[in-house]
Amino acid sequence: MICLKTIEALREFRRSISGTVGFVPTMGALHSGHLSLIERSRGEADQTIVSIYVNPTQFNNANDLNNYPCTLKNDLRKLNASGVAAVFLPDYDMLYPDNFSYQIDEINFSHELCGEHRPGHFTGVLTVVMKLLNLVKADKAYFGDKDFQQLSLVQGMAQAFFIDTEIIGCPIVREDDGLAMSSRNVNLSACERAISPLFHRILSSGRDDEEVIRQLRLAGFEIDYVATKLGRRFGAVLFGTKESPVRLIDNVAIG
Repeated sequence: MICLKTIEALREFRRSISGTVGFVPTMGALHSGHLSLIERSRGEADQTIVSIYVNPTQFNNANDLNNYPCTLKNDLRKLNASGVAAVFLPDYDMLYPDNFSYQIDEINFSHELCGEHRPGHFTGVLTVVMKLLNLVKADKAYFGDKDFQQLSLVQGMAQAFFIDTEIIGCPIVREDDGLAMSSRNVNLSACERAISPLFHRILSSGRDDEEVIRQLRLAGFEIDYVATKLGRRFGAVLFGTKESPVRLIDNVAIG
């Protein structure tokens, strides 16, 4: 596995390889969910490139950014074992030479659900993904269904701007108790981790949204939102303090 630490190194590597290319963008703190995306890419493409970059422009809470887990040494070990061809490790100045003056903004769906409760979040997501897609020039890029709103917005952006990369959604990977795997799970206290599987269990029940919200509150969750649309029920809950919350999201198909 080659570590690419500059844009020029990425471009040179991209010119040097042949065949189809798959791309998995991540923010690190890799877990089995990320590895499932890599496995899918390696099964469909001749070469797989992974990026690790904690993107500050998508965080509306400075404490959330500061508390995001950083496990780079362990991440690189996992990527090397997974058989990826290269990992791209950019920094802010590299990706934002304009200091975020130019932005990608979607004006409808990005302002609902997570976007309603995290102002500017999806502008940061779409902007950095656009930059990465333009740099890597992959045939396919892989995103998890856990962030289904993000996946939908990235797919829409790719279509709207005629990006050649096909955006592929992959199934949610869960712990044995049903909790969707997330890098933020490591920030849960033992008590929070013990009740967190109830989030998925209640969200996927046959109850309506109002009853799901009531049941989640009874179970000890602080509700960010629960809403059903696009044939799915979306939910987000919070643990911890207002200044430094741990935020969990999930979604389930309805019917």
